[in-house]
Amino acid sequence: MAVTCFAQEFATPITPSRMFKALILDSHNLIPKIAPQGIKSIDFVEGDGGVGSIKQTNFADGGHLKYLKHRIDALDAENLVCKYTLIEADVVFDKIQSVAYEVKFEASGDGGCVCKMTSEYHTKAGVELKEEDIKQGKDKAMGLYKVVEEYLLANPSVYA
Repeated sequence: MAVTCFAQEFATPITPSRMFKALILDSHNLIPKIAPQGIKSIDFVEGDGGVGSIKQTNFADGGHLKYLKHRIDALDAENLVCKYTLIEADVVFDKIQSVAYEVKFEASGDGGCVCKMTSEYHTKAGVELKEEDIKQGKDKAMGLYKVVEEYLLANPSVYA
């Protein structure tokens, strides 16, 4: 099994704590509300949102995926860091065994923050993963971050 790592980041004028609350702590409530065309619901199938909880994201009908399940591996609300692992999906991963993610929100000098994301793709034996193999998923994740950013800009009192 090989491990392929990818990192990406983006800057936003939103404070780190608001982004963390919106994208990590309350994503199960917020994201289906502001992006119903892509995500039908996010439910905890195990736990209450803390470490060890399993969260299932159910996608809107007609999409490539029906659902994904993630396990929360670490949750540090003080340092605004979350680690989680993709443990199940409704499509067969022909190349990937699992994916471990880390999302970190760091203050920037202008009052906003930098969202840093790393992904570790654990591939099956003999498989080499290229960035274009995962580009669609990365692009969708970045699109979701932008939708949350726009919502928080339009609603400055939410998660303040």
